Amino acid sequence: MRTDIHGHQIEVTPALRDYVDSKMERLARHFERPCDLRIQLGIDKPHHKAEGTVSISGRTLHADATGIDMYAAIDLLADKLDRLLVKQKSKMVDHHRGENPARAASFG
Repeated sequence: MRTDIHGHQIEVTPALRDYVDSKMERLARHFERPCDLRIQLGIDKPHHKAEGTVSISGRTLHADATGIDMYAAIDLLADKLDRLLVKQKSKMVDHHRGENPARAASFG
């Protein structure tokens, strides 16, 4: 997973960068193929805001989160992106793989 971290009117410190990387590592477990992740951190007074965009197999998923501090916003964003990826993965599952009695009867 390739991660781009940008700041909007805020400097992204190495501590914030490491925290984002550690939180977003769990997103890579959902897909084998490489995907791109773009994180934008900013301050929307009085809240801190984190936005994330994931590009996977022709789809673009976007989520944003606000919190009382930047670390809380990053935690919420990681949870939202995780739920979006699980939902997307369940949509991609082929539901016609199992045995269907109606289909088996028509060929027999």
